[in-house]
Amino acid sequence: MSTQSPRIRIGIDTGGTFTDVVAFNEATGELTTTKTPSTPSNPADGFINGIDKVLEMLGTDQDAATITASDISAVSHGTTVATNQLLEGKLDRLGFITTEGYEFVLEIARQAVPDGYGNSYFWVKPDRIVPADLVKTVTGRMDFEGHEVRPFDEVEARKVARWFRDQGIGTLGVNFLHAYANPAHEQRMREILLEEHPDVIVSLSSEVLREYREYERSMTTLVDAAVKPKVSTYVKNIHERLDAYTGTDKDAKLPFYIMKSNGGVLSADEVVNQPITTVLSGPAAGALGAGLIAREAGFDKVLTCDGGGTSTDVTVVVDGEPALTTEGSVGVYPSKIPMIDVVTVGAGGGSIAWTTAEGQLKVGPQSAGADPGPICYGNGGVEPTITDAHVFLGRIPPHLLGGEIPLDADAAGRGISEIAAKLGLSTEKAATGILEISAWNQANALRQISVQRGLDVRDFMLTTFGGSGLLLACTLVDILDLAGVVVPPNPGNVSAFGLLTVDVKNDYVQTNVARDDGLDIAEVAGLFDRLQTRATEALINEGFTPERHQFDRSVDLRYFGQAFEVRVPAPSGTVTREWADEVTRAFHAEHRQLYGYDFADASDQHVEWVNVRVSGIGPITRPELRHIASAEGAPDKSERAQTAVRPVCFDAEDGYVDTAVYWRESLLAGDTLEGPAIVEEFGSTFPLHPGFTARIDAGGNIITTRRKRQEAGK
Repeated sequence: MSTQSPRIRIGIDTGGTFTDVVAFNEATGELTTTKTPSTPSNPADGFINGIDKVLEMLGTDQDAATITASDISAVSHGTTVATNQLLEGKLDRLGFITTEGYEFVLEIARQAVPDGYGNSYFWVKPDRIVPADLVKTVTGRMDFEGHEVRPFDEVEARKVARWFRDQGIGTLGVNFLHAYANPAHEQRMREILLEEHPDVIVSLSSEVLREYREYERSMTTLVDAAVKPKVSTYVKNIHERLDAYTGTDKDAKLPFYIMKSNGGVLSADEVVNQPITTVLSGPAAGALGAGLIAREAGFDKVLTCDGGGTSTDVTVVVDGEPALTTEGSVGVYPSKIPMIDVVTVGAGGGSIAWTTAEGQLKVGPQSAGADPGPICYGNGGVEPTITDAHVFLGRIPPHLLGGEIPLDADAAGRGISEIAAKLGLSTEKAATGILEISAWNQANALRQISVQRGLDVRDFMLTTFGGSGLLLACTLVDILDLAGVVVPPNPGNVSAFGLLTVDVKNDYVQTNVARDDGLDIAEVAGLFDRLQTRATEALINEGFTPERHQFDRSVDLRYFGQAFEVRVPAPSGTVTREWADEVTRAFHAEHRQLYGYDFADASDQHVEWVNVRVSGIGPITRPELRHIASAEGAPDKSERAQTAVRPVCFDAEDGYVDTAVYWRESLLAGDTLEGPAIVEEFGSTFPLHPGFTARIDAGGNIITTRRKRQEAGK
């Protein structure tokens, strides 16, 4: 062991069923992983329990006298507080203040019907995030260049502030027309609100999203305001508990970071002011961790599948970088902020199987969650879930977490038999049917982020992780004709591991619409300089010295007359006409990649610049992925790794077949397994179906492919 005093960085991902913990000892490079049940009534309890548990493991594995809470150097956290609040629609009353004449911007919205409805007749517009009677306007107007057209009416503003105070509305969003170009009126509105309504919580559009498009900016600002009270309370509670736990002086708080939707982290103190940036906190960490692991394993085209207890999150990762979007939404609420392009489907281990009045079998989106959980947990659950189907079929053992949580397979079977009786099926057929429906739900989400965006999934490996992410991996390969599957070590903790690989990152944007042939190069350079100055100030506040600062630049462009833009990276260096031409060429190429055509050689088609963006990055020290020992010269895997043989049902027609069970930690690099087989470890189980082959690589990943595809490639 290193003689250096230990510095322990911890990543904690709180899910609906389990809280995942990974500790990184910066002195030795060792990673320690564990899981603990989540505590939905007070997530802070599960958070602290997880730290307790991992520190105890560190003390056992190394030297208990040298590993204490005071050795924790930083904690990074992925949270679903904002996500769950928006998905469940549990928002407190909100008020909205906008420019006179724009009071119905939320009602008008966009003339777009979500996919899957065919036509607008079948689609019911969801309730507005703020009802019309809680929208107020104030006189005053800026133009799109930020010039004042009509002065701000402060008398009217005070009347509005008092009205919201008297109505007991304590959370407000403010979006004035063209505030992205000049925020002066919005800033004065906030000052007046705080004078007249001191306890009010306010979100300004010019601080949340400095882009044009009034509806999207209004919605994003209101979503930020809606989640701000709960996220702020949650983060402050966790931070206080963490400081008390570690004994950190109140004037020198322990570095505590929250995962953002854009693939970076931000200090907890700043997240309180930017809560909307956490709406995809947990899924973002998993995508980053899985992408890094897959790239190290030699795969540059990856679909990730993060299966939890309540839902499954999928995304695309190319060359280790997850796809980003600013056109995302959470539930029915569009949020135009940079976020990893994640699609979520209600198909997790706790998803409930049920039958319709017409006798159809359905799975999800309702979930048994952590409490009471599936029937097999024995905590009072009465509705069969995906986990119950797996345990009944023998695909997972009659326990979780290495025996910490016993499972009742007989109870699971009784629950599924009730559904089977309604459907006129055998219990085995009903159980495999539940899993097949769940797999198709996940496959449709994977298609949405790949096939529907012009990607050939046959070239992609699937990286599966999360507590339930591995269980349907082979079925997904069959459905989608994927190249294969990468199962990382400790797959249930990949999201928590991803939190330890993430840099501090802040995004800044400014709208500046101009045609390329008349582009003011000096103005563009000035915009980038101002955005980079803001990014620099934020990084300094986060504790990064200037020599460590990194910056990414990008531009949103479109052809003149188009309604939506394409984002392309902008090179570093001095902004010149040649630099702008390079950006434009990149736009033509990206447009062709996305849509199959471009107008690079058409003199009558002009390119328009819309938004310029800067991301400020504070790099951290990433843990290195360790290699495992080789199987060469070691005893046969059946002697050192096989722990049992048990009956498992992979196909209802074939019934139960005797299947070898292996303990993953005893498998070595170079080992191969032929399906059917079961690979178990502390936090998860991987069923290797008949017709599939798995090999263990040097990084401890299980690389799985179909034998037919292997033979075809020979």
